[in-house]
Amino acid sequence: MIVSFIIIAYNEENTLKDVFRNIKNQDYPHNLVEIILVDGMSTDSTREKMRKFSEEQNNFIRIVIKENTKKTLPCGWNIALKESTGDLIIRIDAHSIIPNNFISKNVECIKSGEKICGGYRPNIIDEETHLKQTLLLAETSMFGSSIAPYRRNIGNSYVKSVFHGAYSREVFEKVGYYNELLDRTEDNEMHYRMRQHGYKICFNQNIISYQHSRNNIKKMLKQKYLNGYWIGLTVGICPNCLSVYHFIPFLFILGIITTTFMAIFGQYTLALVMWSTYIIVNILISILTIKNKKFSITNCILPILFLLLHVSYGIGTLIGLIKMPSWKKKSYCSL
Repeated sequence: MIVSFIIIAYNEENTLKDVFRNIKNQDYPHNLVEIILVDGMSTDSTREKMRKFSEEQNNFIRIVIKENTKKTLPCGWNIALKESTGDLIIRIDAHSIIPNNFISKNVECIKSGEKICGGYRPNIIDEETHLKQTLLLAETSMFGSSIAPYRRNIGNSYVKSVFHGAYSREVFEKVGYYNELLDRTEDNEMHYRMRQHGYKICFNQNIISYQHSRNNIKKMLKQKYLNGYWIGLTVGICPNCLSVYHFIPFLFILGIITTTFMAIFGQYTLALVMWSTYIIVNILISILTIKNKKFSITNCILPILFLLLHVSYGIGTLIGLIKMPSWKKKSYCSL
């Protein structure tokens, strides 16, 4: 089975070295793998690292470097898909780590009869500092991130979405390419379309890959804000590809606004109930999160960090919903 292995990158000079080493160490025959690298017009040495890797060859069928002038992920994926020739298409992020059997495990799953598969994708950090360990705790907690199955090893099952997925070529031939209007929710919309076409998405517990967490608070909050922002915009394109869980931080923000407004007019009860409940739940989950972990003083900021993540995501969704009508009109007019 010929495999098209895709990586999209923008200013990833610090992570590509590890990714390329992982690819070279794959135990699946290299003469059955083509590598497609897409650079989003990077301003660092990403393109140069890609070029050096392509010159090594490492017995792969071919290594292709393409340019993504639009810079967004769905545009990059589509460029790679159009360039690919393999029977199986595997895509990973540039800031990922994959074990030596990653390709072979995906091939094994597809050969068993599945058309789409993926597996467990835990977060990791690039440096064992106390602060980064605390950030990792927040990112890996369902309270701080999401309940997506790929964040937990749930055992073999069928799910709504996977991360670092593997797809039979026929899937994209029938479903089509990624929606280039969606900068961050393209996976939600694509997996929804795949399910609508009758495809099942297999979560395989034997497949594992790793994703680097954002390495400082500012980057993590920006990521959450943009995730929420694109949830708000996606409501105007494909609301059915989203679940109620995507809107919990947004409802939290509405709760803050509503109870604050009521408190201004002397109605404090609802505000007291909401905030006391949130604080109790937040502290309890923070304690459970650090339980059985090596304690550090930075763990004390975990409740505050959870709050900031929820507020960032919720405000992002609110802003996205407000901008959605004009964004939708402008986006479709530009097509």
